[in-house]
Amino acid sequence: MFKQQHRSGGALGFILAAVLFSASAHATDLVVQNRGEDARPELIFACDRSTTELNDLFTPELIADLQQLKAGIALSTEDLSPERAQIVRRLNAAGVPMTAWIALPKSEGYYVNASNAAQTAAWFAQFDQWTVANNLKWQAVGLDIEPMLSEYAALTGHKAKLLHMMLSRGFDSGRVRRAREQYAALIARMQARGYFVQTYQLEFIADERNAHTTLLERTFGIVDVRGNEEVLMLYTSFNHDVGAGIIWQYGPDSQVVAVGSTASSGDPKMDAKFPSLNWDEFSRDLIVARHFSRRVGVYSLEGCIRQGFISRLKTMDWNQQVVIPDRSVGKAAGFRRLVFTVLWVGSHIIYLAIAFMLVLTWLARMLVRRGARKRAARRAGIALA
Repeated sequence: MFKQQHRSGGALGFILAAVLFSASAHATDLVVQNRGEDARPELIFACDRSTTELNDLFTPELIADLQQLKAGIALSTEDLSPERAQIVRRLNAAGVPMTAWIALPKSEGYYVNASNAAQTAAWFAQFDQWTVANNLKWQAVGLDIEPMLSEYAALTGHKAKLLHMMLSRGFDSGRVRRAREQYAALIARMQARGYFVQTYQLEFIADERNAHTTLLERTFGIVDVRGNEEVLMLYTSFNHDVGAGIIWQYGPDSQVVAVGSTASSGDPKMDAKFPSLNWDEFSRDLIVARHFSRRVGVYSLEGCIRQGFISRLKTMDWNQQVVIPDRSVGKAAGFRRLVFTVLWVGSHIIYLAIAFMLVLTWLARMLVRRGARKRAARRAGIALA
């Protein structure tokens, strides 16, 4: 559902989130506490393993743990095999709430974006047939909207081609309109089929809306479209220094918060730079996320199992206080200001350039006229003499 952003599709998230801030806004430590029995969120664990791995993952013990936690699973759909359907039926029978995380075959981009709207619609049709044929039950269907940065990665080393693609897309407002229309139609189709539709977005979509621009949509192909519920993927593993300050900043803009990542990428260099969340960070993020969201998504199930988080969640004190340091609060606020400024300037750069040229023209005319008046005054003075 909220997939691992160590994949290429999440590169935009960690590129921006890794920005170092030279100064932090003035802030004070924040103490966050959720009180009462309602402090426990409804947890949804995202899982994108292969079908073969799922057979080993969903043991009777894990299913019992999910039942005790009253937690759900968001399962990726890049494989629509009978074997995967059998696993879903087993979880259905155990009463585990299931979400279909619509993920395309890797050959078609995996992530949902402006480049593969037609493929996404066709894949949903196959998913719907698979669901009916196997009598599967889903509490929601989710569209994971992320850039297809592999398109940019393929042009690495070809600066001219890369620049041309970015510029052409940056000025292609029609692409945004077409993508929005296509995905709005798809969501309407999903809802007509009886599905509760979620959309999973990077946090920067909130900044783009606030800046009243479509710069990210035009450049990276993300699509600002909504279903029944929107999930913001607020992964602090891409900037441990800022930490839960990111959730505090973007939480008010979200309907549902997803936290992560608890999993490693498998790339030693990447994992050294962006390590997965430890228990203290993970439990902190859950409590802060619960402050804004009754339902909390987690990426990923496998990471939680590998680090022993599932058993610790069963005894976790959901009423405990967590502190977001002032440094984290200030850096997160600065981060949002930076993103907003970049988006605003980027979307208005043509108008700013035009305004700049007009101001220069006005100054030039003013200086010319001033010079002309001085010359006229000098000539008048000479004439009088």
